[in-house]
Amino acid sequence: MGQAFGCIQVDQSTVAIKEVFGKFDDVLDPGCHLLPWCFGMQLAGVLSLRVQQLDVRCETKTKDNVFVTVVASVQYRALAEKASDAFYKLSNTKEQIQAYVFDVIRASVPKLELDSAFEQKNEIAKAVENELEKAMTHYGYEIVQTLIVDIEPDVRVKTAMNEINAASRMRVAANEKAEAEKILQIKRAEGDAESKYLAGVGIARQRQAIVDGLRDSVLAFSSTVPGTTSKDVMDMVLVTQYFDTMKEIGASSKSSSVFIPHGPGAVNDVASQIRDGLLQGNTMKL
Repeated sequence: MGQAFGCIQVDQSTVAIKEVFGKFDDVLDPGCHLLPWCFGMQLAGVLSLRVQQLDVRCETKTKDNVFVTVVASVQYRALAEKASDAFYKLSNTKEQIQAYVFDVIRASVPKLELDSAFEQKNEIAKAVENELEKAMTHYGYEIVQTLIVDIEPDVRVKTAMNEINAASRMRVAANEKAEAEKILQIKRAEGDAESKYLAGVGIARQRQAIVDGLRDSVLAFSSTVPGTTSKDVMDMVLVTQYFDTMKEIGASSKSSSVFIPHGPGAVNDVASQIRDGLLQGNTMKL
């Protein structure tokens, strides 16, 4: 109804393009405006001043011959002071921006290897933004921000990269495991050597204590009972140890049966064998 009387309404964050007899005349700000059609005034169109976003997917090749799809997001808006340029100079803004994005990405990414492309996403985005800023300002548009949101290699390339990464991690894990086993074996060997050393020290001390005890016993017995010799004392000690051994074998339920001579003369035979062995050892040393 308002247009019938020449009244139009321009919404917030938009501007309207006014023409008189088909020629650009003015840019109308938000609000109510009178356009008497009888004087050739008309509304050519409206232009949004809001920030818009365009997602561009560009396929290109890296320096190491890997095809990737680069996804760029361009945020742009029309400038109110250049609304006429934005309305009249471009017929399709999105296609124009997309063409510039393709041009910059396909000129920048082929200079980089795949790993470098991932590392230099910000540099690629900055190059795209600078190129768009120089081009689109002439057409009345401002580039708010440009982002490289993703770099997608071929599926087979991603699979190969994951396998390489997995193999590298497995190799590191194997080395760490081998090093841990090496340390365990070294520590086990050191513990075993220390244990044997301490066991040897214990046995040596035990034998020394036995020898000291026997010597004291022989000396004490010889001084107490006149006329006894060291041989008599040793025979008596052997008899005592013989009966102690037989007692322990009989008292233990888990001991195996041992058949040894157990008559009274057996002790004398054992003592003779020990003395003969000692004498032979001394002869060999000489």
